[in-house]
Amino acid sequence: MYEHYTRPSVDDIFAGKTSKYALAIAVAKRAREITDDLFAEKEKGGKGSDKPLKTCDKPVLVAIKEFEDHQYAILEPDTYD
Repeated sequence: MYEHYTRPSVDDIFAGKTSKYALAIAVAKRAREITDDLFAEKEKGGKGSDKPLKTCDKPVLVAIKEFEDHQYAILEPDTYD
């Protein structure tokens, strides 16, 4: 799926609206969700449970692609208290 994936720049994904720190945290959290979902499916015996727990797409790359495709968004407060 992401064999020839080129990394987008931060500006390409968010057009400068979000900090690099927020992007790093959001991608890390989403990648963790993806990994946890893979483990949960493996434990409950879902699709492909007889195969080793391995994915050809790295969770971080999947998460970046999801943010790039606007499947997920980073919400930041307007003001800080």
